[in-house]
Amino acid sequence: MKRILLFLYQWIILVPVFLVVGVLTALITTAGSFLFNSKFWGYYPAKYWARLMCFTALSPVEVVGRENLRKDQSYIFAANHQGAFDIYLIYGYLNKNFRWVMKQELRKTPFMGRACAEAGHIFVDRSSPKSIKETLANASRQLEGGLSVVIFPEGSRTQTGKMGRFKKGAFQIAVDLKLPVVPLTIEGSFHILPSGSNIFRPHKLRLIIHPPIESKGEGSEAIISLMDECRQAIASALPESDR
Repeated sequence: MKRILLFLYQWIILVPVFLVVGVLTALITTAGSFLFNSKFWGYYPAKYWARLMCFTALSPVEVVGRENLRKDQSYIFAANHQGAFDIYLIYGYLNKNFRWVMKQELRKTPFMGRACAEAGHIFVDRSSPKSIKETLANASRQLEGGLSVVIFPEGSRTQTGKMGRFKKGAFQIAVDLKLPVVPLTIEGSFHILPSGSNIFRPHKLRLIIHPPIESKGEGSEAIISLMDECRQAIASALPESDR
């Protein structure tokens, strides 16, 4: 009976709210960022859309470690990628104005792609070294004035619940721009909508904000050291089965 009720709730309430409010948020973000100020309109509409999605998904949220962040400091946030609800959790509850670093392919997503472009989110094109340099330059511009950047170092969400291998991009940005990296541990998102599943399951979400890790040195050795330290911090707050 519970499975049937969740199925009905998903298709009668959750999916319509996702579609209608998601499109409305994208339109507001696009118009507000284009006409006024992307620093405000590129963040706050999506923040409250994300909170509504967690509430509608019947998934309570716990946040630990906000005291580790300074209001006027820009950060590179690096999070494990458990599932679709990672985006809602970070957007809604990090409480730090930021821009995502996302795959170039997402620019083509109806409504959302245009909204992300107008908001100033950073699209990554890995086709050439020149494109990577352009990504770094774009990230540098967005980080001015106290904005931060959020990246999933795994690149794509886990298929099994366990963390995958980290890629160097987030840490290269941190080293090149001399910015601290803040590891973010996400727990619970995988259980709400596992990869390959079409049925959601309400589950508690936890966001652990670890102390910032200062980027030291230059070159590949500094990048790898920062990446390893960040991965260890994220894993430390996960159950053994998810590491």
